Amino acid sequence: MNIQQLLLERFQAAMTAIGAPAGSPVPLTRSTKPEFGEYQFNGAMPLAKRLKKNPREIAGQLVNAVNLEGIATKLEVAGPGFINIHLDNAWLQSAVATASMDDRLGFVSQSAETVVVDYSAPNLAKEMHVGHLRSTIIGDAVVKVLEFLGHKVIRQNHMGDWGTQFGMLLAHLSDRLAANEVAETALADLEAFYREAKVRFDDEDGFADRAREYVVKLQGGDPEFLALWQQFIDISIAHSQEIYDRLGVSLGPDHVMGESAYNDDLAAVIQDLQERGIAVEDQGAQVVFLDEMKNKEGQPAAYIVQKSGGGYLYSTTDLAAIRYRVGKLGADRILIFTDARQALHFKQTEIVARKAGFFNENTSYEHCPFGMMLGKDGKPFKTRTGGTVKLTELIDEAVERANDLLQKRESELTDAERLEVGRKVGVGSVKYADLSKNRTTDYVFDWDTMLSFEGNTAPYLQYAYTRVRSIFRKAGTAPEDLTCEVMLVEIQERSLAVKLLQYQEAIEQVAKEAQPHLLCTYLYELSSLFMSFYEACPILKSDVEPSVRDSRLVLAKLTADTIQHGLASLGIETMERM
Repeated sequence: MNIQQLLLERFQAAMTAIGAPAGSPVPLTRSTKPEFGEYQFNGAMPLAKRLKKNPREIAGQLVNAVNLEGIATKLEVAGPGFINIHLDNAWLQSAVATASMDDRLGFVSQSAETVVVDYSAPNLAKEMHVGHLRSTIIGDAVVKVLEFLGHKVIRQNHMGDWGTQFGMLLAHLSDRLAANEVAETALADLEAFYREAKVRFDDEDGFADRAREYVVKLQGGDPEFLALWQQFIDISIAHSQEIYDRLGVSLGPDHVMGESAYNDDLAAVIQDLQERGIAVEDQGAQVVFLDEMKNKEGQPAAYIVQKSGGGYLYSTTDLAAIRYRVGKLGADRILIFTDARQALHFKQTEIVARKAGFFNENTSYEHCPFGMMLGKDGKPFKTRTGGTVKLTELIDEAVERANDLLQKRESELTDAERLEVGRKVGVGSVKYADLSKNRTTDYVFDWDTMLSFEGNTAPYLQYAYTRVRSIFRKAGTAPEDLTCEVMLVEIQERSLAVKLLQYQEAIEQVAKEAQPHLLCTYLYELSSLFMSFYEACPILKSDVEPSVRDSRLVLAKLTADTIQHGLASLGIETMERM
């Protein structure tokens, strides 16, 4: 249930009833203090300004017009025209009880959209490194949230699998194969393979000419070179898939839609732009001049779609991708997760595509930029020697550090169980440290902070989940056997109940804004509220009435289910014991 949406709909109807002009704002926020209720409606003041009336008078009219019978017990006008909304206790009790028995935690499905999500997108010529982490895990969290809400989500892994560098790589691979190596062995270390090929390209007589010749044959569709290229691609994709599997990311081979997939449409894209008078020749190249993006001198931005030699660029491929995603996949919404440095490119791409009619009228095209992962020195995160950190090495170190921490804690776990918990904590810590930060900002990567069992971290939330689950083991009660009514008497019970019912608001906000940190913040606040509730409201003490005990167990069950579901939506595993 989305309480906020329910209240918005009721106040929208009330605004219409008192004669508010169409399109009047309907601002509704959560109250900052319990004495002000749970929500606050602030629409009276902007409406009063438009109608030239007293805002408190407008607020009074809204209080009389809005129908919140059975939902709110009190509406009070405060200050210059705020309306404080106090939710009905019986309504809250019923809503919590219903949510606790629902596999979907009380969620109401929305109208489904077809959403294409472009994320991860590593370059297949090299191994995945920390620079690919944010796109991969942020995109995957948003994908999981969208799917849970009932949208048709189409994953698109726009891998770099084409271009002039592949001539160099294929020439080197063909030589290794000619020396009786198998491709899997030759490509076991992609970074080393790339370096070897680059050295030969720069220093070895004749090699660069061969590489260029291979590119021409590859792009010309020569079967021998396409087969060699396909071998390289298949093994490279397998490298990436190992990382996805270790990270618990839902991308698979079927989601790969590399740059090469659009080759057949690139010439058609250029022709289409030319026929519409959008692309024009300039110094031998095909260019779109964007009057919408003029510089200080009034000169339009130049968006090159074909080089003077006839070659294509990222811009051409991205335009072809739009045509495919809208025309073939039927996208209502397209989300692209790349770092912020590409923001200008995607803005220009959208302008050109809309000019060309590649979008449907209502198609949403959203570049979702993210900041950089920094070291403690404030510079891009590197190895101690200044090199690029491979993702597989980062995961290894995270799991090793988590296992070291767990060995220092008292536990009844077996060695095998502790290793499995260490894996979940290590991987979860790396992912949560990233996901809990605002997507658009840089953040500092800090092992000590991310592996801490205190604060807004994965270990804290994973441990919070196990603590709640342990209550049921101590009680000797299975959560699924609880069928009692919920009673909200203490302030901590009510506060926890309201927070639990705000889960759908958090999830829907993540889907709308593509900002997983909003879900992280919610889960941390929920876990903290549960701890306050657990301290103030005993559950298993002998003097607690059975009906009160069972009611509080229902709150505990819904808390555990919500934490588990929230972490799973972020791609983070939980465990029953730690």
